[in-house]
Amino acid sequence: MTTPATIPVKIGLLDSGVGGLSVLREVHRLLPGAELHYVGDSARCPYGTKSPEVICARVFEVSDYLLSQGAGILVIACNSATIHAVGALRATYPIPVVGMEPAVKPAAELTRSGVIGVLATEASIAGEKFHQLVNTHASGVRVITRPCPRFVELVEAGQLTGPEVEAAIDEALAPLLEAGADVFVLGCTHYPFLRSAIEARLPAGSIVVDTGPAVARRVKSLLEPESTSAREGSILVETTGSLDVLERLLPLLLPGIQVARAACHIGETPG
Repeated sequence: MTTPATIPVKIGLLDSGVGGLSVLREVHRLLPGAELHYVGDSARCPYGTKSPEVICARVFEVSDYLLSQGAGILVIACNSATIHAVGALRATYPIPVVGMEPAVKPAAELTRSGVIGVLATEASIAGEKFHQLVNTHASGVRVITRPCPRFVELVEAGQLTGPEVEAAIDEALAPLLEAGADVFVLGCTHYPFLRSAIEARLPAGSIVVDTGPAVARRVKSLLEPESTSAREGSILVETTGSLDVLERLLPLLLPGIQVARAACHIGETPG
């Protein structure tokens, strides 16, 4: 059983790129006094098209770095990384490790048509963990998966609206809508940044489910009850990619949130 930590603990978050900032946003909203340290591995983005072995090895490299910087709770703010690495991380590290899980259970409870669509990465929907999730929580419900690698590319480029975004969304949603899906799961942390655009392309009455708020609640549950009103939290966002690109994206993805930013180099430069 995990022992709750006190609020001053540093919370480390990692993702293949900037997508996990959607989770950081939710954690900051719930815990404004927390110290957050985020690493976006944009030099190797996306994880979703890579092998399980490559994903797992890289997640350990980034996690080791966050622990070396004092993280006392680790949030794997990436569905692909969670699918392929969270078990090994929990078996290795002596601190709480929180992962992402596509919101299949709440989606199955919300559907009226009996059909739910899961928008995700190739790695997420190919993993055994995902199939176990469906078998456990979606009995009697038709679950249709749809890989959307283009969504990750758009968010990493800072394109959250416009004709190109709408075309990509329409292409992804078409088979799900044709099958009668009425609940749509955002199964990648990049996708919540496109939520408004996705909802605008869906029929009235459709429901979109995001896992970020549930992850933030889980993180909060790992902390001892302690007032944060007298503390002002800090946020450091690091990237293994271009700092100039990160500088451009942060106002779009985290508007109104004060963030320190830096470039970092973890492991070897990809060839």
